[in-house]
Amino acid sequence: MNISIIAVGKNRNYISEEAVLEYSTRLQHYTSIEWVFIPGSDTEEEGRLIVKAIPEQSYVVLLDEKGRSFSSPQLADFIQKRLNESVKRLVFVIGGAHGFDERVIKRAQFSWSLSSLTFPHELVRTILAEALYRAFTIIQGEKYHHI
Repeated sequence: MNISIIAVGKNRNYISEEAVLEYSTRLQHYTSIEWVFIPGSDTEEEGRLIVKAIPEQSYVVLLDEKGRSFSSPQLADFIQKRLNESVKRLVFVIGGAHGFDERVIKRAQFSWSLSSLTFPHELVRTILAEALYRAFTIIQGEKYHHI
């Protein structure tokens, strides 16, 4: 399985750039990871660009405050199920400040809430990268996650 993360906003973020790079590098031991950045604009234009950036045959997960929340082991189970279904590409989408265009919502198979708190998009990138790394270590039975 390959992972793509589509994020609205600038590629460079000085708040968490090193942490995102660190966890992305760690993730490469388990899967390939690709970051795609969509320039922020109005919701409709962002939606058009996001849908265009999603490869065909992808399983799409929106990061949305209204989505379902997971513990780390539950996220690992969710990813393992996608692996068992032979999903070739798992795409996570971090939307813009005003949410997702209807086209993006219709394209997604799942909506996931990282937290009921609101975070800046730069911080969401770090949280997502770490959560994915943690999930893969759980799947592999490694000791990174302590229960």
